[in-house]
Amino acid sequence: MVKDNSWSSRLLDVIIFISLLLLMIITIYPIVYIFSVSVSSSTAYEAGLVRFLPVDFTLSAYRIVFAAGTVPRSFVNAVIYTAVYTVVSLALTTTMAYPLSRASSRVPFKAFFSVVVVVTMFFNAGIAPNYLVVRNLGLLDSMWALILPSAVSTYNLVVMRSFFQSVPETLEEAAFIDGANEITIFTKIMLPLSKAALATVGLFYGVYMWNSWFSAMLYLADSSKFPLQLIIRQIIMQNQMAAELAAMGDTSMLDAIGESVNTETVKYATLFISVIPMVIVYPFIQKHFVKGVMVGGVKG
Repeated sequence: MVKDNSWSSRLLDVIIFISLLLLMIITIYPIVYIFSVSVSSSTAYEAGLVRFLPVDFTLSAYRIVFAAGTVPRSFVNAVIYTAVYTVVSLALTTTMAYPLSRASSRVPFKAFFSVVVVVTMFFNAGIAPNYLVVRNLGLLDSMWALILPSAVSTYNLVVMRSFFQSVPETLEEAAFIDGANEITIFTKIMLPLSKAALATVGLFYGVYMWNSWFSAMLYLADSSKFPLQLIIRQIIMQNQMAAELAAMGDTSMLDAIGESVNTETVKYATLFISVIPMVIVYPFIQKHFVKGVMVGGVKG
Protein backbone atom coordinates (compact mmCIF):
# COMPACT_ATOMS: atom_id res chain seq x y z
CA MET A 1 0.00 0.00 0.00
CA VAL A 2 1.43 3.38 -1.08
CA LYS A 3 1.12 6.16 1.47
CA ASP A 4 0.07 9.56 0.17
CA ASN A 5 2.54 12.15 1.52
CA SER A 6 1.19 15.14 -0.40
CA TRP A 7 0.42 18.37 1.48
CA SER A 8 -3.29 17.99 0.83
CA SER A 9 -3.31 14.52 2.37
CA ARG A 10 -1.38 15.73 5.41
CA LEU A 11 -3.71 18.68 5.82
CA LEU A 12 -6.68 16.32 5.68
CA ASP A 13 -5.08 14.13 8.36
CA VAL A 14 -4.60 17.18 10.61
CA ILE A 15 -8.21 18.27 10.13
CA ILE A 16 -9.49 14.77 10.92
CA PHE A 17 -7.25 14.53 14.01
CA ILE A 18 -8.40 17.91 15.33
CA SER A 19 -12.05 17.08 14.65
CA LEU A 20 -11.80 13.75 16.47
CA LEU A 21 -9.97 15.43 19.37
CA LEU A 22 -12.72 18.04 19.71
CA LEU A 23 -15.38 15.34 19.50
CA MET A 24 -13.61 13.37 22.24
CA ILE A 25 -13.45 16.45 24.48
CA ILE A 26 -17.11 17.25 23.88
CA THR A 27 -18.04 13.66 24.77
CA ILE A 28 -15.82 13.22 27.82
CA TYR A 29 -16.19 16.65 29.42
CA PRO A 30 -19.81 16.24 30.58
CA ILE A 31 -18.98 12.94 32.28
CA VAL A 32 -15.93 14.43 34.02
CA TYR A 33 -17.94 17.49 35.03
CA ILE A 34 -20.74 15.38 36.51
CA PHE A 35 -18.19 13.40 38.53
CA SER A 36 -16.38 16.54 39.68
CA VAL A 37 -19.59 18.16 40.92
CA SER A 38 -20.65 14.96 42.67
CA VAL A 39 -17.43 14.84 44.73
CA SER A 40 -17.18 18.59 45.34
CA SER A 41 -18.66 20.43 48.30
CA SER A 42 -22.01 22.18 47.87
CA THR A 43 -20.35 25.46 48.80
CA ALA A 44 -17.80 25.14 45.99
CA TYR A 45 -20.49 24.29 43.46
CA GLU A 46 -22.80 27.12 44.50
CA ALA A 47 -19.87 29.52 44.27
CA GLY A 48 -19.20 28.39 40.71
CA LEU A 49 -15.72 27.10 41.46
CA VAL A 50 -16.20 23.70 39.82
CA ARG A 51 -15.14 23.84 36.18
CA PHE A 52 -13.36 20.58 35.42
CA LEU A 53 -11.62 19.14 38.49
CA PRO A 54 -13.25 18.59 41.91
CA VAL A 55 -13.04 21.36 44.52
CA ASP A 56 -13.06 20.52 48.24
CA PHE A 57 -13.22 16.77 47.57
CA THR A 58 -15.91 14.99 49.56
CA LEU A 59 -18.01 11.83 49.25
CA SER A 60 -20.92 13.18 51.28
CA ALA A 61 -23.24 13.16 48.25
CA TYR A 62 -22.58 9.46 47.66
CA ARG A 63 -23.07 8.72 51.35
CA ILE A 64 -26.48 10.39 51.20
CA VAL A 65 -27.38 8.49 48.02
CA PHE A 66 -26.48 5.07 49.40
CA ALA A 67 -27.82 5.74 52.90
CA ALA A 68 -31.29 6.57 51.60
CA GLY A 69 -31.59 3.18 49.86
CA THR A 70 -33.83 4.44 47.06
CA VAL A 71 -31.07 4.89 44.48
CA PRO A 72 -29.36 1.52 45.12
CA ARG A 73 -32.71 -0.28 44.89
CA SER A 74 -33.68 1.55 41.71
CA PHE A 75 -30.21 0.84 40.27
CA VAL A 76 -30.72 -2.90 40.81
CA ASN A 77 -34.20 -2.62 39.27
CA ALA A 78 -32.77 -0.88 36.21
CA VAL A 79 -30.09 -3.54 35.78
CA ILE A 80 -32.69 -6.33 35.99
CA TYR A 81 -35.08 -4.59 33.59
CA THR A 82 -32.29 -3.89 31.11
CA ALA A 83 -30.89 -7.43 31.21
CA VAL A 84 -34.28 -9.13 30.84
CA TYR A 85 -35.44 -6.67 28.19
CA THR A 86 -32.28 -7.15 26.12
CA VAL A 87 -32.54 -10.94 26.22
CA VAL A 88 -36.26 -11.00 25.41
CA SER A 89 -35.91 -8.42 22.64
CA LEU A 90 -32.97 -10.22 21.04
CA ALA A 91 -34.87 -13.50 21.12
CA LEU A 92 -37.97 -12.01 19.50
CA THR A 93 -36.05 -9.89 17.00
CA THR A 94 -33.79 -12.68 15.75
CA THR A 95 -36.58 -15.24 15.44
CA MET A 96 -38.59 -12.78 13.36
CA ALA A 97 -35.68 -11.38 11.32
CA TYR A 98 -34.41 -14.79 10.23
CA PRO A 99 -37.52 -15.96 8.32
CA LEU A 100 -37.94 -12.49 6.79
CA SER A 101 -34.40 -12.73 5.42
CA ARG A 102 -35.02 -16.02 3.60
CA ALA A 103 -36.50 -16.59 0.16
CA SER A 104 -40.26 -16.21 -0.29
CA SER A 105 -40.54 -19.84 -1.37
CA ARG A 106 -39.50 -20.93 2.14
CA VAL A 107 -41.61 -18.36 4.07
CA PRO A 108 -45.34 -18.21 3.25
CA PHE A 109 -46.80 -14.67 3.29
CA LYS A 110 -43.35 -13.14 3.67
CA ALA A 111 -44.35 -10.02 1.70
CA PHE A 112 -47.39 -9.46 3.93
CA PHE A 113 -45.40 -9.71 7.16
CA SER A 114 -42.69 -7.44 5.76
CA VAL A 115 -45.29 -4.77 5.03
CA VAL A 116 -46.74 -5.13 8.52
CA VAL A 117 -43.29 -4.64 10.02
CA VAL A 118 -42.55 -1.54 7.93
CA VAL A 119 -45.92 0.05 8.72
CA THR A 120 -45.07 0.10 12.42
CA MET A 121 -42.19 2.48 11.67
CA PHE A 122 -44.65 5.18 10.60
CA PHE A 123 -47.77 4.58 12.68
CA ASN A 124 -48.18 4.30 16.44
CA ALA A 125 -51.35 3.61 18.40
CA GLY A 126 -50.56 6.29 20.99
CA ILE A 127 -50.23 6.44 24.75
CA ALA A 128 -53.87 5.85 25.72
CA PRO A 129 -54.45 2.71 23.59
CA ASN A 130 -51.13 1.27 24.72
CA TYR A 131 -52.04 1.88 28.35
CA LEU A 132 -55.42 0.20 27.89
CA VAL A 133 -53.78 -2.84 26.29
CA VAL A 134 -51.27 -3.14 29.13
CA ARG A 135 -54.01 -2.75 31.73
CA ASN A 136 -56.34 -5.30 30.11
CA LEU A 137 -53.50 -7.81 29.91
CA GLY A 138 -52.97 -7.44 33.65
CA LEU A 139 -49.41 -6.17 33.28
CA LEU A 140 -49.75 -2.93 35.24
CA ASP A 141 -47.22 -2.43 38.04
CA SER A 142 -45.03 -5.28 36.78
CA MET A 143 -41.72 -5.61 34.99
CA TRP A 144 -43.41 -6.98 31.89
CA ALA A 145 -45.30 -3.73 31.37
CA LEU A 146 -41.94 -2.14 30.59
CA ILE A 147 -40.59 -5.01 28.49
CA LEU A 148 -43.30 -6.49 26.28
CA PRO A 149 -44.90 -3.38 24.67
CA SER A 150 -41.59 -2.28 23.13
CA ALA A 151 -39.82 -5.63 22.90
CA VAL A 152 -39.25 -5.44 19.13
CA SER A 153 -37.83 -2.38 17.40
CA THR A 154 -38.43 -2.19 13.67
CA TYR A 155 -35.03 -0.58 13.07
CA ASN A 156 -33.23 -3.32 14.99
CA LEU A 157 -35.28 -5.92 13.16
CA VAL A 158 -34.14 -4.50 9.83
CA VAL A 159 -30.50 -4.56 10.98
CA MET A 160 -30.78 -8.23 11.96
CA ARG A 161 -32.57 -9.14 8.76
CA SER A 162 -29.87 -7.43 6.71
CA PHE A 163 -27.17 -9.35 8.54
CA PHE A 164 -28.92 -12.68 8.02
CA GLN A 165 -29.28 -11.84 4.32
CA SER A 166 -25.50 -11.37 4.10
CA VAL A 167 -24.91 -15.00 5.15
CA PRO A 168 -24.53 -17.18 2.02
CA GLU A 169 -27.47 -19.50 1.52
CA THR A 170 -25.05 -22.21 0.40
CA LEU A 171 -24.31 -22.78 4.09
CA GLU A 172 -27.95 -23.56 4.69
CA GLU A 173 -28.17 -25.76 1.63
CA ALA A 174 -25.21 -27.79 2.85
CA ALA A 175 -26.84 -28.08 6.29
CA PHE A 176 -30.11 -29.26 4.71
CA ILE A 177 -28.21 -31.95 2.80
CA ASP A 178 -26.68 -33.12 6.10
CA GLY A 179 -30.17 -33.47 7.57
CA ALA A 180 -30.44 -30.24 9.59
CA ASN A 181 -33.81 -28.55 10.01
CA GLU A 182 -34.64 -24.83 10.22
CA ILE A 183 -34.22 -24.67 14.01
CA THR A 184 -30.83 -26.35 13.86
CA ILE A 185 -29.65 -24.04 11.11
CA PHE A 186 -30.84 -20.99 13.04
CA THR A 187 -29.28 -21.98 16.38
CA LYS A 188 -26.13 -23.74 15.14
CA ILE A 189 -25.19 -21.67 12.09
CA MET A 190 -26.95 -18.29 11.91
CA LEU A 191 -26.65 -17.16 15.52
CA PRO A 192 -22.95 -18.08 15.95
CA LEU A 193 -22.19 -16.15 12.76
CA SER A 194 -24.20 -13.14 13.95
CA LYS A 195 -22.17 -12.06 16.98
CA ALA A 196 -21.50 -8.60 15.51
CA ALA A 197 -25.16 -7.96 14.74
CA LEU A 198 -26.28 -9.39 18.08
CA ALA A 199 -23.85 -7.13 19.93
CA THR A 200 -25.03 -4.10 17.97
CA VAL A 201 -28.74 -4.74 18.41
CA GLY A 202 -28.24 -5.80 22.02
CA LEU A 203 -26.48 -2.51 22.73
CA PHE A 204 -29.32 -0.57 21.11
CA TYR A 205 -31.90 -2.39 23.20
CA GLY A 206 -29.86 -2.13 26.40
CA VAL A 207 -29.24 1.61 26.07
CA TYR A 208 -32.90 2.22 25.26
CA MET A 209 -34.15 0.41 28.35
CA TRP A 210 -31.44 1.82 30.61
CA ASN A 211 -32.39 5.39 29.66
CA SER A 212 -36.13 4.77 29.65
CA TRP A 213 -38.31 6.36 32.34
CA PHE A 214 -41.57 7.29 30.63
CA SER A 215 -43.00 3.76 30.49
CA ALA A 216 -42.16 3.24 34.16
CA MET A 217 -43.95 6.48 35.03
CA LEU A 218 -47.05 5.28 33.16
CA TYR A 219 -47.23 1.65 34.22
CA LEU A 220 -45.59 1.39 37.67
CA ALA A 221 -47.29 2.48 40.88
CA ASP A 222 -45.06 0.82 43.47
CA SER A 223 -42.05 3.10 44.07
CA SER A 224 -39.94 0.09 45.09
CA LYS A 225 -40.12 -1.07 41.45
CA PHE A 226 -39.01 2.23 39.92
CA PRO A 227 -35.89 2.14 37.69
CA LEU A 228 -33.01 4.52 38.29
CA GLN A 229 -33.88 6.91 35.46
CA LEU A 230 -37.32 7.58 36.90
CA ILE A 231 -35.76 8.35 40.28
CA ILE A 232 -33.36 10.78 38.57
CA ARG A 233 -36.29 12.49 36.88
CA GLN A 234 -38.08 12.84 40.20
CA ILE A 235 -34.97 14.36 41.77
CA ILE A 236 -34.63 16.88 38.93
CA MET A 237 -38.32 17.77 38.95
CA GLN A 238 -38.36 18.24 42.72
CA ASN A 239 -35.33 20.53 42.55
CA GLN A 240 -36.90 22.56 39.78
CA MET A 241 -40.15 22.93 41.72
CA ALA A 242 -38.27 23.98 44.84
CA ALA A 243 -36.35 26.62 42.86
CA GLU A 244 -39.55 27.98 41.31
CA LEU A 245 -41.28 28.22 44.68
CA ALA A 246 -38.28 29.98 46.18
CA ALA A 247 -38.20 32.45 43.27
CA MET A 248 -41.88 33.25 43.87
CA GLY A 249 -41.24 33.70 47.58
CA ASP A 250 -43.30 30.66 48.56
CA THR A 251 -41.24 28.47 50.89
CA SER A 252 -44.07 26.70 52.69
CA MET A 253 -43.80 23.58 50.50
CA LEU A 254 -40.01 23.26 50.34
CA ASP A 255 -39.82 20.86 53.26
CA ALA A 256 -42.44 18.58 51.71
CA ILE A 257 -40.59 18.64 48.41
CA GLY A 258 -37.35 17.61 50.08
CA GLU A 259 -35.07 20.50 49.21
CA SER A 260 -32.67 19.67 52.03
CA VAL A 261 -31.98 16.21 50.61
CA ASN A 262 -32.15 16.85 46.86
CA THR A 263 -29.07 19.05 46.57
CA GLU A 264 -27.26 19.56 43.29
CA THR A 265 -24.33 17.39 44.39
CA VAL A 266 -26.66 14.53 45.23
CA LYS A 267 -28.34 14.88 41.84
CA TYR A 268 -25.00 14.77 40.05
CA ALA A 269 -23.88 11.79 42.14
CA THR A 270 -27.00 9.92 41.05
CA LEU A 271 -26.41 10.90 37.43
CA PHE A 272 -22.84 9.64 37.55
CA ILE A 273 -23.98 6.32 39.01
CA SER A 274 -26.38 5.95 36.08
CA VAL A 275 -23.57 6.50 33.57
CA ILE A 276 -21.22 3.84 34.96
CA PRO A 277 -22.86 0.67 33.49
CA MET A 278 -22.86 1.93 29.90
CA VAL A 279 -19.25 3.14 30.22
CA ILE A 280 -18.22 -0.30 31.48
CA VAL A 281 -20.16 -2.35 28.92
CA TYR A 282 -19.41 -0.47 25.71
CA PRO A 283 -15.63 -1.16 25.43
CA PHE A 284 -16.27 -4.91 25.49
CA ILE A 285 -18.59 -4.84 22.48
CA GLN A 286 -17.14 -1.92 20.53
CA LYS A 287 -15.47 -4.04 17.83
CA HIS A 288 -18.68 -6.00 17.23
CA PHE A 289 -20.75 -2.81 17.34
CA VAL A 290 -18.83 -1.11 14.51
CA LYS A 291 -19.00 -4.19 12.29
CA GLY A 292 -22.70 -4.71 12.97
CA VAL A 293 -23.60 -1.12 12.11
CA MET A 294 -21.65 -1.30 8.84
CA VAL A 295 -23.39 -4.52 7.81
CA GLY A 296 -26.82 -3.09 8.61
CA GLY A 297 -26.02 0.06 6.63
CA VAL A 298 -24.68 -1.73 3.54
CA LYS A 299 -27.33 -4.42 3.21
CA GLY A 300 -30.36 -2.50 4.52
